[in-house]
Amino acid sequence: MSNTKTFVYINRKAPYGTVYALESLEVVLIGAAFEQNVKLIFMDDGVFQLTRGQDPEGIGMKNFSKTYAALGDYDINQIYIDQQSLDDRGLTIDDLQALVYEDEDDDWNEKSSIHLVNREQLSDIIESADVLLNF
Repeated sequence: MSNTKTFVYINRKAPYGTVYALESLEVVLIGAAFEQNVKLIFMDDGVFQLTRGQDPEGIGMKNFSKTYAALGDYDINQIYIDQQSLDDRGLTIDDLQALVYEDEDDDWNEKSSIHLVNREQLSDIIESADVLLNF
């Protein structure tokens, strides 16, 4: 992957009410299918995209949140959650879906794709991007 560019996707919007969350997810999956090195950041209201038990039926929207569980199948295992955004919204890591991948270097053991990070670490991740997309 040394010649592969790093694509960092920043997800800042709530999962429903706009097209940003769904469009980001679709673009991420397409990029991963083309073997891009993908890193996902969830911050601000974007942390709600990964919460458990979403039920948007009351607002007439389709629940696409279960699609996030497929990210590991696309070799997307660098998912960064802004700790401050969770704190500001009264959420913890336990409120989020468990997103995992199978580590081929460790006898295919399942490992968490989610990494809680602070703002300084987020800045470093963003700085490492060859391509930065903000949703």
